[in-house]
Amino acid sequence: MPLTLTVTEGVLPEGTEKLAVERLTAAMLKWHALSGNKVMTANVTAHVHVIPRTHTFSGGKEFSGAWIEWKVPSFAFNSREIQVGFFKDATDIIHDLSGGKQPRDNIYSNVVHTVDGSWNLDGKAMTNEELGDAIAMG
Repeated sequence: MPLTLTVTEGVLPEGTEKLAVERLTAAMLKWHALSGNKVMTANVTAHVHVIPRTHTFSGGKEFSGAWIEWKVPSFAFNSREIQVGFFKDATDIIHDLSGGKQPRDNIYSNVVHTVDGSWNLDGKAMTNEELGDAIAMG
């Protein structure tokens, strides 16, 4: 379940990107009641993009932002409680790691759901049911 964390250079102190990924991963697992699940934990991956301020915009003007995007099966982030809880935690994580400097209203997040049957674990395309079975074993 890939996480893409994109931040304007300077939003997070240099070197804290790893901590941001660790905390966002832990929060995602917590909100899905999967903390400690070996199958799921190993399949939460991430990449971070740090973009120069001259390449991030709001309303066509340069600004500093942070974007949190998950690509997940359709059963993830499927309740309002999970959505509200996780994205509050995620906003808090980025805001706190920025030393309180990054405005909360410039921290954005979204979820992209994959087509059932297109999720790949261990080289096998899995349906939501098959993926659920694999997670249940972890």
